[in-house]
Amino acid sequence: MKVTFTEKATERVKAKLENQEGKWLKLKYDTDGCGCVVSGVSALWITPEKDDDDVELETNIGPLLMEKSKLLFFDEDMTVDFVESANCYMLKCPSQILNPRMSLLVVEGAK
Repeated sequence: MKVTFTEKATERVKAKLENQEGKWLKLKYDTDGCGCVVSGVSALWITPEKDDDDVELETNIGPLLMEKSKLLFFDEDMTVDFVESANCYMLKCPSQILNPRMSLLVVEGAK
């Protein structure tokens, strides 16, 4: 799986990570409150620890965690962009937009 961050997204993510030493960037497939696992929503998280199910992918801005059990909900080649007019991130692949309004959350505490 390949995940690439655009220049705009890289600037924004790195600014958020600047004061988060020792924390991980994670592409999360969040299913809380969705009712069904196939109705999940992708989001970027800055999290203090790796979960047992996490795999580490190398990206153009450094390591990115993803849940191994949720990889099937993502595409093989994805791009994370930042949309200034909406002040949010966009997750897309060559054939579609996976999430046009993706957030970046700083998760405090553990599991």
